[in-house]
Amino acid sequence: MGYHDVIGQEAEKMLEYVETGTTDSAPDTMEVPASAYTDPAYCAREKAEIFMKMPLLAALTAEMPNPGDYKAMDLMGKPVLITRKSDGTVAAMLNVCSHRGMILKPEGHGNARRFSCPYHAWTYANDGKLIGVAEPQKFGPVCKEERGLTQLPVAEAGGIIWVCLTPGLEFDITAHLGGMLDDLEAYDLGSWHYCGSRRIYGPNWKIAYDGYLEGYHFAAAHPTTIHPRSFSNIMNFTAFGPHMRVGYPQVRIKEALGAIPRAEWGEHENEGYDFVRTIFPNISIFFAPEITQVAQLIPDDTPGSNTTNLMFIRRQPPKDEADAASIEGMMDWLRDVVNDEDYGVGLQVQKGLESGAIPSVIFGRNERGNQYFHKYVDYLQRADPNEAPPLL
Repeated sequence: MGYHDVIGQEAEKMLEYVETGTTDSAPDTMEVPASAYTDPAYCAREKAEIFMKMPLLAALTAEMPNPGDYKAMDLMGKPVLITRKSDGTVAAMLNVCSHRGMILKPEGHGNARRFSCPYHAWTYANDGKLIGVAEPQKFGPVCKEERGLTQLPVAEAGGIIWVCLTPGLEFDITAHLGGMLDDLEAYDLGSWHYCGSRRIYGPNWKIAYDGYLEGYHFAAAHPTTIHPRSFSNIMNFTAFGPHMRVGYPQVRIKEALGAIPRAEWGEHENEGYDFVRTIFPNISIFFAPEITQVAQLIPDDTPGSNTTNLMFIRRQPPKDEADAASIEGMMDWLRDVVNDEDYGVGLQVQKGLESGAIPSVIFGRNERGNQYFHKYVDYLQRADPNEAPPLL
């Protein structure tokens, strides 16, 4: 069965849920301890067993498409430098000079064949090799082969550049993504245009992530923004390992799909239905008709906060100044929806849980995606190699 055939089946299922007033459901409700959102020890295990070991999105291919392009960022407290080498492949390394530990490049994007440390001018090629020591006769002997930048495992797949923050811990990105890679490759994201980014700050990363996994909150939390477009509390879930494709039928799904031959339903995303793709542990992608939003949730030092980078891409660059202004406006609007509505609620949830008022939160049968997500978080942070992973 082809990719669009599968999407067509999911669209058909969403239409069925709308017509019957039902939704994709788990067998039972599920409770998660409130401490999972507030306990520093639990947070530390998550970072050690999940974020430091799994492939993480470091950049979109569209952010740095050309040889010499680079991106410098802070990822989980680690200064990271991603570069595109002259042969078109990518390298990832810690953004730290091997002389005295100086950060080489400030956060941001650029294009450079080499990097010179702003402290003592040691110079590195864009693959991380040390190529120059300032005044070497006075400094003394240095083995350049041993003093390159610390390399990080890296791979590029599905229009995304992935890194592991533990040096030497290699990964198989195809195996990690599974069927979600087919989803990403169907869009050819690597050829898209990078529009820009926005940064917001919110509650515990799991509180924030919970909001991407259900539409139960649409009517109450998004009465004028999302709810006029999408049903509240009707969803469809498809899992690829820990990753999910979450389907949300639009209020006009009957009309939209009724105007399209059944065999073509899978070729018309955003016409009657939408998807949010979540890539475990911290990525949510929404392919809107106007622009695509990629949300990257990064846990902070304390359990009660996260930093979220919202990155935006679309198929074509701006046609003119008016189009460019429209893109800027759309990015601001999407940022405001997430920041003011989702994170506004989430920060109040964080405050409520930290008060000790309730020992646990409860996820309903309709919140099947949240249940699955939390089972995976719990499974991975226990790091038991003899335990089978959860199933949706």
